Amino acid sequence: MRRSSGIKNKNVASPKISIITIVYNNVRDIEHTILSVINQTYSNIEYIIIDGASTDGTLDLIHKYRGSIDILVSENDNGIYDAMNKGLAKATGDYVLFLNSGDELFDTHTLQTIVDKGNHADIIYGETKLVDENRNIIGDRRHKAPAQFNWKSFQYGMNVCHQAIYVKREIAEPYDLQYKLSADVDWVIRAAKNARTTQNVQAYVARYLVGGMSQKRHKQSLQERYSIFKKHYGTVQNWINHGIIAIRLIKHRIQHGETRE
Repeated sequence: MRRSSGIKNKNVASPKISIITIVYNNVRDIEHTILSVINQTYSNIEYIIIDGASTDGTLDLIHKYRGSIDILVSENDNGIYDAMNKGLAKATGDYVLFLNSGDELFDTHTLQTIVDKGNHADIIYGETKLVDENRNIIGDRRHKAPAQFNWKSFQYGMNVCHQAIYVKREIAEPYDLQYKLSADVDWVIRAAKNARTTQNVQAYVARYLVGGMSQKRHKQSLQERYSIFKKHYGTVQNWINHGIIAIRLIKHRIQHGETRE
């Protein structure tokens, strides 16, 4: 597998993609994530792993694949988004993707699909499958990725999964650390405000492991999202939007039961 030299790629036909994986004490899942990256048919990848000083054997697994990892940092951090900011600061690719421990690229051709169908857009995105802890696919996300994406697209919910959105590094700002569980929502909206073009590749590009921290601390996550949406969309519009979100959620639960997102 060819590795990048650290110099910004000049060939727009094969942009360098920086994939950043954040992990802390997740020996059960980290190998799935690593393998999904290093087994890609597309080769112009910069792989960055930011570990929070794991003590459960995670680092041993990471070192098993050290030759395929461009940058490895293992040290204490101030939470997941602080770790993400560390990875973003070290990235040198044309695009950045955050693929956290337990999540996977959809298949071995995913990055080639992103490049072939991405139209060199500032933001490239696709669909996501949900998987359980046994790696079984359990369905699609409740929110389908929109045909066209802009900064207003999240006003009725996060309809593009964080693991399925590729952002040009030049428009990717640091995560806002005031948010502990939903800073990714704010990050994507700010990136979309900076983007001139976006492209839906009309394909599954990620496998998202259900049961993350935002689910375990669901109430706090929802409170943060409400605050983020209020900041970007305004108080009155946010009330209206959340009314629509509630109606859609009730309808979805009647038709499909509880969601595991």
